[in-house]
Amino acid sequence: MHGNLLPYDYFANRSGTTYGLARTATLLRQARSEAANCLLFDNGDFLQGTPLSDITALREGRPPGPHPVIAMMNALGYDAATLGNHEFNFGLDPLRTALAESTFPVVCANALTQRGNTPTADETLCPPWLTLRRQVLDSAGQTHPLTIGVLGLLPPQITTWDQFHLRDNITSRDMVETARAHLPDIREAGADIVVLLAHTGIGTGENGTNLENAGLALAQLTGVDAIVTGHTHEVFPNTDAAAPDGVDHANGTLNGVPAVMAGFRGSHLGVIDLCLTRQSGSWQTTAHQSLARPIRDADSGELAAADPTFTALAQPAHEATLQITQAPLGHCAQPLHSYLARTQSDPSVLAVTRAQRAELSRHLQGTDYAHLPILSASAPYKTGGRAGPGYFTDIPAGPLTLRHASDLYPFPNMLCGLHLTGMQIADWLERTASCFNQITPGASDQMLWNPEFPGHAFDTVDGLIYEIDLTQPARYDATGVLTNPSARRITALLHNEEPVDPDAEFILALNNYRAFGGGPFPIWPENQMVVVSHRNIRTIVAEFISSGGLAQRLAGKTWQFCPLPGTNVIIDTGPGLRLHLKNINNSGLEDLGDTEHGFARFRMAL
Repeated sequence: MHGNLLPYDYFANRSGTTYGLARTATLLRQARSEAANCLLFDNGDFLQGTPLSDITALREGRPPGPHPVIAMMNALGYDAATLGNHEFNFGLDPLRTALAESTFPVVCANALTQRGNTPTADETLCPPWLTLRRQVLDSAGQTHPLTIGVLGLLPPQITTWDQFHLRDNITSRDMVETARAHLPDIREAGADIVVLLAHTGIGTGENGTNLENAGLALAQLTGVDAIVTGHTHEVFPNTDAAAPDGVDHANGTLNGVPAVMAGFRGSHLGVIDLCLTRQSGSWQTTAHQSLARPIRDADSGELAAADPTFTALAQPAHEATLQITQAPLGHCAQPLHSYLARTQSDPSVLAVTRAQRAELSRHLQGTDYAHLPILSASAPYKTGGRAGPGYFTDIPAGPLTLRHASDLYPFPNMLCGLHLTGMQIADWLERTASCFNQITPGASDQMLWNPEFPGHAFDTVDGLIYEIDLTQPARYDATGVLTNPSARRITALLHNEEPVDPDAEFILALNNYRAFGGGPFPIWPENQMVVVSHRNIRTIVAEFISSGGLAQRLAGKTWQFCPLPGTNVIIDTGPGLRLHLKNINNSGLEDLGDTEHGFARFRMAL
């Protein structure tokens, strides 16, 4: 859900979006009318993602009552939920407060307050599992008692990604190890069927510990009747998607186990139907169906209407969010948009990197590192992808408000400073340059972006000048594994117009997610972490705007592709780019129309 209650985009300040839990609630009401026995679950990442959840809900003076997201979930009558990794973004106190306001139980077996010798001996932040005892109606109209076991799981990487908040407070454990240990106890407690609420992607089924995406591996465990997956924002089942071994889109199963993944932001309602038959004194699943129902009908294009009762309940928090985010900050001398942020040095990214550099400079004053040059890394955070062709930053020149700062930096990350050598910086850039496909010189219409990489894996390092040679193979894969040790895409790497010495020293400003190994980047040792600030980067960006940091145009080109005469590539971006004709003309783009998914496709000469 990621905090998306209403069909409203707080970053762009527009209503009528094609997502939001208010629309999903309409599908939910319909689904409940179709089945006499129905349970509603959420598998995490509900408390973070919009200004309503990230700003309004955490401020004093918010509308009275529970956290607005929790209030809406209470109203919808959830039977149970588990935690996602983003539930920890604001620290443990806000999380505990929000969970205490819920009228539904929350389970999570591998977020630990005290690690035991075995998973069943662990002390957990939430109960690891529960049993729901229900009276269910059969096809003949008779009632029967049924006990449903529900186990919650999340990526063990939470202790790395949110180290700021969780160190010395929360540890984690492998999902598969944890589930395997608890499943017998759940059955012994009387569970007739067991549902895993697993905040994890489907994965590839590979073996190993501490997998981030473990859906296929979990489906191999004995005693699992259904799995609700998530985390990667995909849709399952989806007959248009690839199907690695163990993934069956037609039957909606992972290794034979019924499963579902319901997109994100309320884009789909995941539905698993289980047909249970009493055999030899126990209930057996004798038929099943899994599907992800979209809020936009695939044939007619019609959107599910927002549930009016739900909309009315969310209105006070919605109005408070509008009032807060419309607070004026300053002025911007140029448009800031992310339509071309993966093809050229981009002002919307530089707005963040310049704010980070200014803030880190203040932190370093009077320290042993004050004499070192400061660089700054940031990615474009809104580049379409699974969120769709409308998911781009597009801020006009002129007055700026808090919503614009939130648009430029939509995550609740904190500022860090890393002490790195020139060689380590060059390797950093090789990781970010690996996001592109290898391009054949002289060929036409080659896809530029490797879709295995999310847009937020592509960092710009401000304070340097460099070129990316796309004729070379990628040095790293999307998980950060070194795949081509001899490959080098970064060329002409300069600082102050001089080649970067591999032994030179720099301080790199960046967010805590990246500093602690988020994306295809390494986890850095503590002795290189010279600044660990608990200041929210979104606040830093807002203060930078208020101080006049964007009142002048953001000058300077940080990077470009090495020229390849006679070669062109294909890029997919948001249709909103067509309103920026100057950028299209200056970049030499040829408009090829829209893709079937609504993205604008352009041909770009290299």
